[in-house]
Amino acid sequence: MIKMVATDIDGTIVKWGSEYSDGVKNCIKKLCEDGVKVVLVTGRMHCATTRVAKDLGLETPIVSYQGGLIKNNKGETLYQQNLDSDTAKKIIKWARKNDVHINLYLDDKLYVEQDNDFVRKYTDGKFISYEVCNFDDLNIENVNKILAIDFNDAKRVTGWVCELQQKFPELYIVKSTPYFCEIGSSKAKKSAGVEFLASQWGIKKDEILTIGDQDNDIELLKAGGVPVAMGNASDELKKYACYITDTVENDGFAKAVEKYCFL
Repeated sequence: MIKMVATDIDGTIVKWGSEYSDGVKNCIKKLCEDGVKVVLVTGRMHCATTRVAKDLGLETPIVSYQGGLIKNNKGETLYQQNLDSDTAKKIIKWARKNDVHINLYLDDKLYVEQDNDFVRKYTDGKFISYEVCNFDDLNIENVNKILAIDFNDAKRVTGWVCELQQKFPELYIVKSTPYFCEIGSSKAKKSAGVEFLASQWGIKKDEILTIGDQDNDIELLKAGGVPVAMGNASDELKKYACYITDTVENDGFAKAVEKYCFL
């Protein structure tokens, strides 16, 4: 019996830049009515996820920043794993040297050094504000994560992941979309967030359905006894799934839940 559904957001319950379908909304509503814990597990900022939770009627804690931060619906921090300040400064230096656009997240606020198309496309429709400044003017503390972006060249992003994984083997570095390279603490993983909440609620692994679409969801799928990949998922993620559902456009989330939860 599934007691917890831990789901990614973008590419899983909603297509980038779209609204939630009635199928997804009704599915989540029924899960909640049945007493199933529905948890959003995302790479997004916490402040960019609270509206999602509200729109979907969720009151469960939110796992944001790839698992680096968990807050309850009162805004209280339950779990936090930040990126080491010295390491964050090294990543900033690397980005400047290689002309890489990065988003810097400090205390759940977004900072960039250039107001360009990358950050505008990233924030569009997500109710996220950002500040443009020289990072040298900031106190680089409480770093939630760093995100390197190139919407024009997915291969370049793959190269960053490989390069940074070699330079910083102590970090968790992964692609969350073909155009995003996520950089965070080794303990900031979606699996850690799911396992933390499951332990709090006394829920066993085989009672958890996990579902996602990108490589950063590999850790998410590992935390569930029923790991599901979206039909639009990366080839790598599909290797970790016990079931591959339909695409996000075709309500694959709802179809997977129907299969495993509404027996």
